[in-house]
Amino acid sequence: MPTSEITYQGNLRTEATHLKSGTTIITDAPVDNQGNGEAFSPTDLVATSLGNCMLTIMGIAARNHDIDMVGAKVSITKVMSSDPRRISKLEVIMNMPPNDYSAKQKKILERAAHGCPVHHSLHPEIVVDFTLFW
Repeated sequence: MPTSEITYQGNLRTEATHLKSGTTIITDAPVDNQGNGEAFSPTDLVATSLGNCMLTIMGIAARNHDIDMVGAKVSITKVMSSDPRRISKLEVIMNMPPNDYSAKQKKILERAAHGCPVHHSLHPEIVVDFTLFW
């Protein structure tokens, strides 16, 4: 079964529907690529997916090891290059909520973040600069 269905709306905008839930996402081309920049661009979604994936996989590890990480936040900066136009770098800054994490818990969560499937799916030439603040 397909995961999603995407319809071109015109004016460099798409609407993607997650078929199982019916949830939709609108994308716009960015201003620096002839678009209006009124929504996530497709490359913004790649960057955002990395942060979502890292937090989700960490959340699974946290649940399995009884670690409270509710409130953890990720900020992603996407750096584009040209010729060809592509993502060249993703700067990931993660801030964990103030908890008294043990060295073991930190290791579990850091390993989980680096084990994210989106991270493993990125082209090896994309630099992922990951900074984690406890």
